[in-house]
Amino acid sequence: MTALRIIFMGTAELSCASLEKISSDKNFSVVAVITQPDKPKGRELKLTPSPVKVLAEKLNLPVFQPLKARDEQFISELRELKPDLMVVVAYGQILPQTILDLPRYGCLNVHTSLLPKYRGAAPIQWAIADGEPETGVTIMKMDAGLDTGPILSTRRTPILPTDDSQILHDRLAQLGAELLVQTIPAYVTGEITPQPQPAEGSTYAAKIKKEDGQIDWSQPAVQIWNRLRAFTPWPGAFTFLSVTGILPVKDRLEACPAKPHLLKIWKTEVVERSGAAGIVLSADKTGLVVGCGQNALRILELQREGGRRMSAAEFLAGFPLQAGAKFD
Repeated sequence: MTALRIIFMGTAELSCASLEKISSDKNFSVVAVITQPDKPKGRELKLTPSPVKVLAEKLNLPVFQPLKARDEQFISELRELKPDLMVVVAYGQILPQTILDLPRYGCLNVHTSLLPKYRGAAPIQWAIADGEPETGVTIMKMDAGLDTGPILSTRRTPILPTDDSQILHDRLAQLGAELLVQTIPAYVTGEITPQPQPAEGSTYAAKIKKEDGQIDWSQPAVQIWNRLRAFTPWPGAFTFLSVTGILPVKDRLEACPAKPHLLKIWKTEVVERSGAAGIVLSADKTGLVVGCGQNALRILELQREGGRRMSAAEFLAGFPLQAGAKFD
């Protein structure tokens, strides 16, 4: 098979595994990489390239960064490249039908869920948050809808108790890249016929917001545990602790009025114990046990605002708590 002329569109870290895999395969010739414009980051708002741009430049691939994919001049430039196929992975913009129709084999997308479940922006996080036993990747041919195109192939993977969204993200990125390079040759030769997505079972994975990370202690402990893993590393699972009395302030003890302390929760385990939601049931070197809507959570690792991640024992050494303290 003559090397297919491919335009790759991607922006996020998730895209990089697929770009690297395609660019190293002799069956494909990446004629252009399309990614989002550099964005200001950090306190100095320094313009920072996307992970895909950094990789593309390392691979000596031509990079385009249109402000809007609908720009007519940009579409004309794509047309001049005469692509056989476009591959889209976490690009970040809705593509117009003009672009979808441009390559002779259309546009393929790597989506990190088993479609039609978890269409949308955050399929990895919501699959964990919802307690799904498994997820996977889907290669689909794009249409004008939101992740509604016909399916070419899928690959499954279990969601492990040790998985958080970053661990699962990295595994799905690799699975998607491997499945992509296996699927494309069979698709273009007609061995694979795209199959319409099932009419039943579709769900939507909305974009994650910072407030999604706030813990609702009235939920069952296992549900909070799932959400904690889903929202690690971002936005993180967090709660507020209101305390009064004598507290450590720098190198001395001071009497403090009631003040909410923001705590980021990193690691927990579910324990079979009952107690009022949000109330600390016990606090010792084994962890902070907090009542939930059903059962309880033992907090094993946490972080004060502006501080470092630490074990519960380290936290209690500098921030003593008694049973009865309340998380909000």
